[in-house]
Amino acid sequence: MKKIFTLGILIIQSIVLRAQTNDAVVRKIADQIIKESVLGFRGVDNQQFYAASKDIPANVKVKYATPYTGWHYTHGVLNMAMINLGKLLNEPKYTDFAAQHVAFGFNNQEVFKQRFKNDVKHYTYPYGEFFTMEELDDFGAMSASLIDVYQTVKKPEYKAYLEKAAKHLTEDRARLNDGTFVRAFPHKMTLWADDLYMSVPFLARMGKLTGDGKYFDDAVTQVINFNKYLWDKEREIYWHVYYSDLNRNGVAHWGRCNGWIMLATIHLLDNLPTNHSKRTEIIRLLERQILGVAKYQNADGLWHQVLDKPDSYTESSCTAMFVYGTAHAVNNGWIDKRYASIAKTGWEGLKKHKINELGQLKDICVGTGIQDNLPFYYNRPVGLNEKHGTGPLIDAGVEILRLEKMGK
Repeated sequence: MKKIFTLGILIIQSIVLRAQTNDAVVRKIADQIIKESVLGFRGVDNQQFYAASKDIPANVKVKYATPYTGWHYTHGVLNMAMINLGKLLNEPKYTDFAAQHVAFGFNNQEVFKQRFKNDVKHYTYPYGEFFTMEELDDFGAMSASLIDVYQTVKKPEYKAYLEKAAKHLTEDRARLNDGTFVRAFPHKMTLWADDLYMSVPFLARMGKLTGDGKYFDDAVTQVINFNKYLWDKEREIYWHVYYSDLNRNGVAHWGRCNGWIMLATIHLLDNLPTNHSKRTEIIRLLERQILGVAKYQNADGLWHQVLDKPDSYTESSCTAMFVYGTAHAVNNGWIDKRYASIAKTGWEGLKKHKINELGQLKDICVGTGIQDNLPFYYNRPVGLNEKHGTGPLIDAGVEILRLEKMGK
């Protein structure tokens, strides 16, 4: 009886959500994130809240007060999405969200830098990523979002950070001989699909910010090379990883890594000069991917955790990414408008099955590394409004609203 009652409540909630306008749904999603966000820290043992790092006693270990505080690539994704929403709706509270998040990081990181210098791994204490830049995850997407914030908040410390990050990205990161970004762990010189997003949006924005074509050319090189190493011609989707030492791919066509590639390509095209010699090729690669992933969309409009494995669970973050990428490509005239139906069906699937009455997104795969067995991907846990999915969901909503306004 309890299960029947719960199912009935869920069905009613789904009907109520679908009856709302898309504008109302997108606002609810973003407003819920703002409601859940608290900038601050909380003691690991004493559970005390600290509004600023300067208030934390030297012997007290802390964590972020909420998952939406921090300097992780997921925060960069969310910041950029909030800015996009604020511009579309002309509502400062959404763009202010990103500006406040960035300012909090700059105002609080120095305490941790001094207190924990050479003490523990950078990812085990707040803002370790800010000053170590140990991996692309640590600074690429956040730097891209910082450029968006910098358009209206011209602080010299922001510019200095961007220059430092750009120098580190272009001069210090590990690459294959052909210039492709690779990781040092868990195997050296390993190419992860995720890293296209961790690098290209920042590179493309630096090109636009500085007018220096080297950033555009590097971004284009990454997109073309990642396609070379990761595209599965038979299945028409991407592998998650390429092992340069073995000269072969991994085992999984993971949903979200395919989403990262689509988003990175979109960000490049948004910033790449219209007369760039490789622009047409980049659009062709994007269209190829959109048509490829469309083959794996299920009857509810959703995509699976492992794209070509329909017995894996339906996963919300990759679905949101494909909705966003497809709708954005249609809205900008990069692909034919008839493919808008892919995005619309995906959005309706999210509203019906994955977004609850509060505007929270269900079934978001948590952070995921690489493994050489499919069960690893099948069994990754999921979270509610987990930070890997909220930014893409807002971006998906923004593009659906643009589709509506353009009558597509």
